[in-house]
Parts: sequence; C-alpha cells; structure tokens
Amino acid sequence: MADMRSFPDGFLWGTATAAHQIEGGNTNNDWWAWEHRPDSICAEPSGDACDSFTRWREDLAIVAGLGLGAYRFSLEWSRIEPAQGEFSEVALRHYRQQLEAALAMGIEPVVTFHHFTTPSWLAAQGGFEHPDTPARFAEFCARATERLGDVLSMACTINEPNVVALAGYRMGAFPPGVADRGRYEVVTERFCEAHRQAQSAIKAGPGSFPVGMTLSMTEFVAAPGGEERMVSIRALHEDVYLDATSGDDFLGVQCYSRELVDANGLVKPTAEQRTTQMGYEFWPGCVEHTVKRAAAWTGNPIYVTENGIGTEDDAERIEYLAEAISGAHQCIADGVDLRGYFCWSLLDNFEWVYGYRPKFGLVEVNRSTFERTPKASAQFFASVAKANALSR
Repeated sequence: MADMRSFPDGFLWGTATAAHQIEGGNTNNDWWAWEHRPDSICAEPSGDACDSFTRWREDLAIVAGLGLGAYRFSLEWSRIEPAQGEFSEVALRHYRQQLEAALAMGIEPVVTFHHFTTPSWLAAQGGFEHPDTPARFAEFCARATERLGDVLSMACTINEPNVVALAGYRMGAFPPGVADRGRYEVVTERFCEAHRQAQSAIKAGPGSFPVGMTLSMTEFVAAPGGEERMVSIRALHEDVYLDATSGDDFLGVQCYSRELVDANGLVKPTAEQRTTQMGYEFWPGCVEHTVKRAAAWTGNPIYVTENGIGTEDDAERIEYLAEAISGAHQCIADGVDLRGYFCWSLLDNFEWVYGYRPKFGLVEVNRSTFERTPKASAQFFASVAKANALSR
C-alpha cells in the first residue's frame, strides 16, 4: 500500500494566475507599452492573453471542478484607476462579481493588488522610483478594499517586488529597462514602504482576512569562495523584504529552483544539468529550503503562493509537483507553520518577456479559440487536493 503523506485539516490547496498574463487587452499599463516598443525584447505581445477578462467564469469552473479550495488572481490597477484619482465603477463591479462567484462555488478568493503591472499614468511619473508612489498605491488599495474587502478571503499586497526591482532596474529586462544599482536600491526601498502602507490600508478597510506580501525566493548555494557574494546577493534580493514583512499575517513564498553563486556572482546551469523551459535547474527541493528559511527569518505563517515548472512535458510537471509537495509536507513535519500550497499556474499564459512559449499551466489554452483543456497534471494535483495527502 502506498505511503500517504497527509496534510493538516484546513490546509489550503489552490492555483494562481495574474491579470496581465491571462485577461487580455490590458493596454493601459507599463507592460503593454514595454511589449510594443519597436526595440522590445519581449518574444511577443500579450494581446488577448487567455481572454480571461470575459472567460473568468470558465476559469472558476475549472478550479471548482478540480476540487481546489482557493484561487489566487490579481486586480489590474490600470483598469480600476485608469487615470490618477479616477476610479472605474465598471472594473470594480467586474472584480466583485468574480469574487462573489468564487465564494458561491466554495473557492476562497486570494487577491493580489499589484502583480508586476503599473498604470501608464504612474509609470510616466517615475513609477516606483517616485517618492509618492507608496502612498498612491496605498490609496488604490484602500479604494479597492472599500468596495471588495467584504468578499476577500486573503490579500497579497505586491507580487514579487524583488523581481520587479531586479529585472526592471538592475537587469533591464522588465520596464522601465534600467540597469543601475543605485536606482535598483531606491526602488527596493520604495517597494518595502509601499508594502507596509498597503498592508495598513487594506487592514483598515471592511472585511476580516489575512494580509501579506508574496516574495520570490531561491535556494542559493555557495560554490567554494562564493559565500560572501551569495550572502550579499541574498541580502538585497530577499532579506530586506523579509524584514519588511514583520507583523504581517503571513508571507507568500514563491520558488522555482536553486542558484549557484561563486565569487563572481550567479553561475548558469551546465549542459549536463536538467533544466526547464525558463533555463532554471530542475530543482523542486527549493520548496522545502525556502519555506524553512522564510519561516525561521520572519516567524510568520507561510503559504507557498507560487510553485511550478515551465515544461512541454506534462509527465515532468507531475514529477516536479510531487517532489515539491513532498518538500512542503516535510516542512510541516519539521514544525513549520505552512498553511497552503498554490500551483503556478492554472493556465498556460503570457510569461512576460518569454511570451507564450513556456508552459506552466495545469490547463492548456488554445491560442486561437481559447478553449481550455485540463492536462493530466491537473488531475494529479486535484487528486492530492481532494485527498489532502500525497501518496508515494
């Protein structure tokens, strides 16, 4: 008989998406402009994405059919506040319908207030470099919570602010395409302040639900001579944000792989190492490592709010998820307060500069008809969620 690794009662199983990656037609934010620049480094524009702005009911029905208890998605700030101080009743009603429908279907809606995209009007003012941006973001959060707070189950302030800062201001891969350490450090401070102000603004509104940040974390490994460099990289990319979550209701850990660091910095995987479509090392063990590190550093309850793999091989996805979930179970066995696991992603979607090539979804999406087809990995994940246990 298979060994069953059971999870605690109430453990939250879910899947996740982001507005710009699935809704389509988000023309009023910095990413749409970035995709459409003549010199864009993006593989392709987002276009209609998965047409989820109109097909969100289909998406919720899939989540319900898989027996998942939660669905994490984001509010598109540029739809809700298309111009500074101008709030769209239509957009707010749209998201409220989505939240109410999720609850009616027995799905806990977990909402992210900022998932990589910034309204064009704010980007034109300097985005998160501008000293007033934390307050502007907090005002958006307050207005959205005023209208939606009574139907929220969990709130994530900012999705992976460390990735937005690093990719946008140090690597030049995200908008605004800057490679400047000084500006990167400024934006890092702004994001930490924006999180703190947003957390307070959301908590002050209607409803009673946990609020936290989601952070991209990596299992960093030091090569001989790379210890000091690894600590330095990790301090600015992770530790400063972990410090900013003090007193939060939870921390969302988002992890995909590990990174080797030598005295010169990050070391790319070798040709002999197994890698994913994103070029990451195949390393589901990152879940156990990062969850334990986050819990020990912050003392906060932890959710894995994103974990998954970009691959065309769905059997490989099942293999990855099984090992990752096993690591999550080990965290709990070792006394970590881990309360949920969200698979990234529900749908094959727009993967930022990589376009639609990487396949992270539990569900295939036809690029012409938008027809959704659950994969075998969706059934595997559903079986784990329904049993609240992993068999091996």
